[in-house]
Amino acid sequence: MLELAWPWLLLALPLPWIAAWLLPRARTLTRGVLHLPHVGVALEESAVRGLASRWSRVLAILAWAVLLLAAARPQWLGEAEDVPRSGRDLLLAVDTSGSMSTADMQVGGSAADRFSVVQMIASDFIQRRQGDRVGLILFGSNAYMLTPLTFDLKTVSSQLRDAVIGLAGRETAIGDALGLAVKRLLDRPEGQRVVILLTDGVNNAGELPPEKATELAVANKVRVYTIGIGADAVTIDSFFGQRTVNPSANLNAPMLTRMAESTGGKFFRARDTAELAGIYQEISQLEPVADKTETLRPVDELFWLPLLAAMLLSIAGLLQPSLRMHRRLTQVST
Repeated sequence: MLELAWPWLLLALPLPWIAAWLLPRARTLTRGVLHLPHVGVALEESAVRGLASRWSRVLAILAWAVLLLAAARPQWLGEAEDVPRSGRDLLLAVDTSGSMSTADMQVGGSAADRFSVVQMIASDFIQRRQGDRVGLILFGSNAYMLTPLTFDLKTVSSQLRDAVIGLAGRETAIGDALGLAVKRLLDRPEGQRVVILLTDGVNNAGELPPEKATELAVANKVRVYTIGIGADAVTIDSFFGQRTVNPSANLNAPMLTRMAESTGGKFFRARDTAELAGIYQEISQLEPVADKTETLRPVDELFWLPLLAAMLLSIAGLLQPSLRMHRRLTQVST
C-alpha cells in the first residue's frame, strides 16, 4: 500500500504563487531590438523575452510539485509480518585460552576438548534465543567483541563455531571480559542486560580485576551467570602406571560464585557435556525467551523517485531557453 509519511508538506504547493504576488513586479523593459553578428539579422526584444515560454513555466511548476512529493516521503507498506518481541540483551563471553584445549570431556563416547564441547552446545543455545539480541565476546590474554548484539542468531552461532583456541591469547583475562560486556550493555534497557561468562581457569591476565568488573556490573544492573567448565578427575597413564589428576585445579570457583551472586545471577559447574547442556537449559528457564510476537509492516522508502523526477525537470527547464534560442536563430538565419 502506498502512503505519504508527511502529507502535510503538500500544503506548501502554492508558495511560489504567493511569493510572486507579494514581491514587487519587475519593471517592464523598453521595447528594443537585439542585433546579431549576421548581416541583416535582428531579433526584437519581445522575441527574446518569449524564451521564458509557457513550457518553461510548466516544467518549473512540475518540478516544484514532485519536489514536494519527495519531501512528503512516499512509502510502500508491505504485508504485515509477525516478529518476536524483543527479549533479553544477552552477551556470551567465552574463554579461548590455551587450557580450553584440555581433552577431559566426552562426546559420543570419544574424548573431546573443552572448547569443542562449548562450541557445540553454546551454538545450539544461541539459536534457541529467538527474540533476544545476542552478542559474542572471546577472551584469553585480551577480550574482544567478536559479534555485537544482534537478532541475527545464525551469524553469532557461526562466529562461535569458526573461533579457535588461542585466538585472543593463551592466558585468561576474566575481568576484562566482564568489563567489556558491561560496557557494551550500557545503552540497553535495564532489566534485560545479561552476561553468560564461561571459563576453565583463574584470572591471570588483563588490566581490570574481576572484583572491579563485578562492581561495574552491579552498578549498571547487569546480571551475570558464570560457568566453570572442566572435569574434576581424569585418569592418565604415566611411567608408574595409571593415576588420577584434577585438570580443573586452577578453576577459581569461589571467585566465579561471588561474581554471579553479587549481580543476581548464578554460578554453574560443568564437569561433563551433559552438565553443560543442562546448564544452558536452566539459564533458558531463568532468562526465558520472548514468547509473544508483535506485528510489523516492512517499509520501502520511495522518495528517491520523485526526487529524481524533480532533478530531470529542473535540468529540462534550464535547457529550454537555450534550445528555443537555437531554434529561433536557425529559423532567422535561413
